[in-house]
Amino acid sequence: MNSRKLILLSVIAVVVILFFAFDLDRYLTLDYLKSQRDAIIAWKDAQPLLASVSFFVVYVAVTALSLPGAAIMTLAVGAVFGFVWGLILVSFASTIGATLAFLIARFLLRDMVQSRYGDRLKAINEGVEKDGAFYLFTLRLVPIFPFFVINLLMALTPLGTWTFYWVSQLGMLAGTIVYVNAGTQLATLESASGILSPALIGSFVLLGLFPLLAKKAVAMIKQRKALKGWQRPTDFDRNLVVIGGGSAGLVSAYIAAAVKSKVTLIEKHKMGGDCLNTGCVPSKALIRSSRILNQSRRAQEWGFDAIDVKYDFSEIMQRVQRVVKQVEPHDSVDRYTGLGVDVVEGEAKITSPYSVEVNGIEFRTPNIIVATGARPFVPPIKGIDRIDYLTSDNLWQLREKPERLLVLGGGPIGCELSQAFARFGSQVTIVEMMPRLMIREDEDVAELVAERFREEGIQLLVGHKAVEFFKEDREQVLICDRDGEQVEVAFDQVLVAVGRKPNTTGFGLEELDVALNPNGTLATDEYLQTSIPTIYACGDVAGPYQFTHTAAHQAWYAAVNSLFGLFRRFKVDYSVIPFATFTDPEVARVGLNELEAEQQGIEYEVTRFDLAELDRAIAEGEAHGMVKVLTPPGKDRVLGATIVGENAGELIGEFTSAMKHGFGLNKILGTIHIYPTLFEANKYVAGTWKRAHKPEGVLTWVERFHSWRRG
Repeated sequence: MNSRKLILLSVIAVVVILFFAFDLDRYLTLDYLKSQRDAIIAWKDAQPLLASVSFFVVYVAVTALSLPGAAIMTLAVGAVFGFVWGLILVSFASTIGATLAFLIARFLLRDMVQSRYGDRLKAINEGVEKDGAFYLFTLRLVPIFPFFVINLLMALTPLGTWTFYWVSQLGMLAGTIVYVNAGTQLATLESASGILSPALIGSFVLLGLFPLLAKKAVAMIKQRKALKGWQRPTDFDRNLVVIGGGSAGLVSAYIAAAVKSKVTLIEKHKMGGDCLNTGCVPSKALIRSSRILNQSRRAQEWGFDAIDVKYDFSEIMQRVQRVVKQVEPHDSVDRYTGLGVDVVEGEAKITSPYSVEVNGIEFRTPNIIVATGARPFVPPIKGIDRIDYLTSDNLWQLREKPERLLVLGGGPIGCELSQAFARFGSQVTIVEMMPRLMIREDEDVAELVAERFREEGIQLLVGHKAVEFFKEDREQVLICDRDGEQVEVAFDQVLVAVGRKPNTTGFGLEELDVALNPNGTLATDEYLQTSIPTIYACGDVAGPYQFTHTAAHQAWYAAVNSLFGLFRRFKVDYSVIPFATFTDPEVARVGLNELEAEQQGIEYEVTRFDLAELDRAIAEGEAHGMVKVLTPPGKDRVLGATIVGENAGELIGEFTSAMKHGFGLNKILGTIHIYPTLFEANKYVAGTWKRAHKPEGVLTWVERFHSWRRG
């Protein structure tokens, strides 16, 4: 705590101590007020201005310091100054005093609370930023909530001071009227608590519900406006229509069927979407084969003279397709039909907010979920239209290994596939316009991957911007710009892996004018509802994350909110999203890394454990990488974790659970981990944190105790 805060806290403490030490609260009782009423009125009549200013200043001080007696002072003002002038005095004095209390609490406490619990308060902060005026107004209207508590709690949030002031003045007005009016009838009052009868409290509670009801009414008006011009059918064929049979669509349809609704799932291409057919499944199958080949070349590390592996690249690619075929039944039409989903193969067309057409048949439905995924983004580089380029969509048709493979993009997809093809013997060059690979990861993390890539012969051209493709004497060349210098890269085939573009066109959204985000994804609210209230979106088409597991996570919210939103809606939770890049070494992360913590201004400390020290990693011949955990200074709560190394995607699960369920490194340290396993790395990083935070003072006394026991 800095000196200014310490001085202010000391002054407040002294004032409060003196208030009770001199028993000043005896002047703020109903009995004292009734006994002195005539004398106070006589003083007011003799010096009206001084009396008004005195009451005003004392009232502000009492409320600003959260001292007891504000209710009695309100009665006194009504008794002494009458209803109109008393109401004006109390309305402004109470609001100014409350605002001062708000500012004092904010100055003393907000930074400390937000720095320690900012991630836990994120949802509350976002809610206050969006609807803080509504929340405060509701609390002010209901007198069962102590005003000083409201002042304190609101001070810890991002609510603006001016908003706090005017909402407080408006919200406290009804209660102020009741108390000032009661003060004009002071002689008949037996106690201050008698002012608020059960009926009056009930009326206040109903009044407190007004802003929430008003918010609901505004939402209904917005919905009616968005649906204006469209006739709602009197009956429906389906409870829900889902467009897209990828991860998001499959889970949405499954949930809808599980709760016994009538749901239709429409897929125009292949069930399972990109993940099954062109993404997660085939890429991991290819990576597995390339890893076995790489390990055979490292035979001497495991005590072998040599392991001679012969392979046919065409057979490798066919094996990839066999893996896809083996997984395919999990996402098949037959399986989902058996689960109660009406699966239709065809191209969907949204014809209105209440109808979807496919194969000439129109389904009427109160809700639609768009889960149409994304496709590889091909940047508008000059000459690219004259090149037969590859993407993650058509890559799997290859049966001959590219001798020289150029990869555009140093993100997860580009890195994973670059390493796989390099291990099969392709000369791989990665062109990345950013200054390093994996730009969203910490620099030390990205460097561990880059170092392995260089060891395996992958050429890294970071900080190179692709400018133009051209052909010369049957040679394909990419011209890059590096700080104004022209660099030429010759290649046989190019893989474009610079990102993915959401599929939002061609099935009716444009005609309905559904709003998009600047990055092209469908704009949704926290309930995954689009600008057309009957249409929800989830998965890659909605963002903000393009992971299969996030798509499935969103699908639950989209399905439940669309089917049961009339009664209860749930805000989608992105607080704990794990993800992995399946390079060798793997990179897995959950929560914040150092880069994001610094960008967000979050204080943290870092604890690292080097996997070179882990027994199982040494035995496996994979003693490389690290576990890195971010925690608040001096606390064991996990803000984020990054693991680089063998099976990082599996190991990150423990930190994901820790963040989701609120246990820290001390609990991980106290959990038994099997020896010898890679899983122990998580315990060891927790132990590293514990050693750095051991209680030195206590240990000094323990040492003295042991010395005394020895005599």
